[in-house]
Amino acid sequence: MFAYIVRRLIYAVPILIGVNLLTFILFFIVNSPDDMARSQLGEKYVTAAAIENWKIENGYDKPLFHNAEAGGFYAYTDTIFYTKSMRLFAFDFGRSESGRDITADVSQRMWPSVALALPTFVTGIWVNICVALMVVMFRGTKLDRWAVLVFVSLMSISYLFYIIGGQYMVAKLWRLVPISGFNPTADAWKFLILPVVVGVVAGIGAGARWYRTLFIEEASQDYVRTARAKGLSEIRILFRHILPNALIPILTGVVVLIPTLFMGSLLMESFFGIPGLGSYMLDAIRSQDFAIVRSMVFIGSVLYIIGLILTDISYTWADPRVRLN
Repeated sequence: MFAYIVRRLIYAVPILIGVNLLTFILFFIVNSPDDMARSQLGEKYVTAAAIENWKIENGYDKPLFHNAEAGGFYAYTDTIFYTKSMRLFAFDFGRSESGRDITADVSQRMWPSVALALPTFVTGIWVNICVALMVVMFRGTKLDRWAVLVFVSLMSISYLFYIIGGQYMVAKLWRLVPISGFNPTADAWKFLILPVVVGVVAGIGAGARWYRTLFIEEASQDYVRTARAKGLSEIRILFRHILPNALIPILTGVVVLIPTLFMGSLLMESFFGIPGLGSYMLDAIRSQDFAIVRSMVFIGSVLYIIGLILTDISYTWADPRVRLN
């Protein structure tokens, strides 16, 4: 197990370098350092001298990948890519184009994101699995067919509809919770309960339909027919046989959601005014702040790789036949 984890961590290094390099290249195809300077300085009365001074102050006056004037090893280290991107592997995020400490911002904003994403994540999985199991109990009946129709209908509705509809009905008409904002105190639940409910309801269509497909597939296996032949109740078959044997595909699907626990949701945090990493990322994209975008993409890549490793480890718990060497 230990050797497997070490090997996966070593494999993660070239993946992170590739993601970092791809992000760097894509960003500079869209924006050059001169464009970044104009964006930060403002379009009016921007002189060539002001642009050059901004590039020097922020370290964008160097070549992108190769500095022929430096020579030797410094030809590759005294470049924009090395100074701006490679140091991320030491989790040195530096400063944003506006001069803010990115590490401090991430440390402060990650907690509102976790406070929103964690209950949405856990509650959403629990609700989706319960709904799917209930539908599977009545598979082949009218309830099953109507449930699939409802799932597809819920999937077809825009995420913005759930957000705006929830804000209008629950917050504006019924006045049960604040419509937006965040207060990091004991009353934080008042600001989080509505986005959590909206996130869970918006995910029922796709989530429950996917879990239903998994459970239906397991329900057609020979071991399930054998269990029924022995006289086991349908509830016992669902929870003692079908659900445990569907854990591996469930774990595989859950891993893609792990980065959202820290990275936050762009739409949810923006519409509900929650100062998390999702809104932080969106603000950086709007202001074309490459330093923040680069750092957030790197953090997301690290979290996704960690999630993959945890998923592989959890396979050994879900299925003892799986061995990691």
